[in-house]
Amino acid sequence: MSDRPLRRRRFLALAAGAPTAAAVLSGCGSTTGTVSQPGGAASGRYAGRTRVVLWSTFADVPGQALQGLADAFNRAQRDIYVDVQFQGTYDECAQKAVVGLLGGQAPDLCVLSDVKWYRFYFGDALEPWDGYLDPTELRRTYNAGLLAEGRVKGRHWWLPLARSTPLFYFNRTLFRRAGVPDRAPGTWEELHDWSKEITRIRNQGKRVALEAYQKIDGDWQFQCSAWQWGGSYSRGLDVTLDQDAAVAAGEWQRALVHRERVAYMSTDPAGDMGNQLIATLVTSTGALKKISEMAKAGGWDLGTGFLPRHKEFGVTTGGGGLGMFKRVPHHRKQAAAEFVRFLARPENAAEWTVRTGYLPVVPAATEAPALASLLKKDPNFSTAVRQLPHTRKGDQVRMMVPNANVQIYTGLQRIWTADTPAREAFEGVALRLRKGVDRHRESIEEHL
Repeated sequence: MSDRPLRRRRFLALAAGAPTAAAVLSGCGSTTGTVSQPGGAASGRYAGRTRVVLWSTFADVPGQALQGLADAFNRAQRDIYVDVQFQGTYDECAQKAVVGLLGGQAPDLCVLSDVKWYRFYFGDALEPWDGYLDPTELRRTYNAGLLAEGRVKGRHWWLPLARSTPLFYFNRTLFRRAGVPDRAPGTWEELHDWSKEITRIRNQGKRVALEAYQKIDGDWQFQCSAWQWGGSYSRGLDVTLDQDAAVAAGEWQRALVHRERVAYMSTDPAGDMGNQLIATLVTSTGALKKISEMAKAGGWDLGTGFLPRHKEFGVTTGGGGLGMFKRVPHHRKQAAAEFVRFLARPENAAEWTVRTGYLPVVPAATEAPALASLLKKDPNFSTAVRQLPHTRKGDQVRMMVPNANVQIYTGLQRIWTADTPAREAFEGVALRLRKGVDRHRESIEEHL
């Protein structure tokens, strides 16, 4: 066996980041030959159609929205049936996809995060979309910046779907009660100046906290903080997380949690925002619909704004897109491409944004009546659209080194929960990241 297939299999295992995938790789897993579909069947009125299995990471509001679009597609034509199957979080879905690919069974379409899709690309598991969707059509359809994030070596491997940026959410009702300006702060220092007034408020007998940090995947939001303080996770494949600027950003949050006691780590910051346990939150555009509905139910006013600045402005992109696996039979890839084309119609892309809060990845969607009306009626839904031109994709090591994101957010958890000095936490993470770079540099550079 050549070293190249071994490297592919190693990358696929690390795409999942789980012992299960590693165990498969140590046995008789294969990376060649066509794959069968996961269980299920097109029945009733859909019997006899080409079945497309889409593995989804969306539950609750976005899950219902995606299922609604699949149902509409299934009703609109007579040849294809799309079967949406929920597979858990981005990490869980990727893990299952790895195990399935190596076991000879995989979905035709898979939602992959901005981090996870690279692992499948480096593992030579993805099929470029260019053979099924005209590249000119893709460029004409999608937001240029978001489309470019899934293009490598002139081909499109990952198409935008549930794309997002972090937004600054704030409880306007609490801000008014605190007597601070009814707007998003321009800088973190300005928000800090307001924090004493905000955190004097008690709601339902509890003191309101300023903000909460996300326990799992909090590295995505902190990517922005590292940039805002003038730092980064990496420059190219050179790890810089343990340099002074990123350390200073970590120390800022450590002080808010442990010295000033106005912030904390949470397993569900969006839920805490909805329940008015915190007054502000930096989280995904994709949480907008959920938080808006919680604000309405709770009788308080929600505001959104650009992320605050520090030394500079910094905001990243994130979220999920669609990948198609190379080993899926040709006729199912063709059918999957038809559904993707359907999702990219302006009226359907608009419905997705209206129902979820995710970015309109198709610019023409903003002119569709439903979305145009919402953007005019509720300024909160236009914030991400206005912020998008100022975004940049995440630092290369976080995006491309297997499980770098987990290493980073685990380090952040030490800062938030154990009062570990940021330099100490980040030096340990940086050491592990550099080892990851050394291990995978050849494969990464070969594919870029």
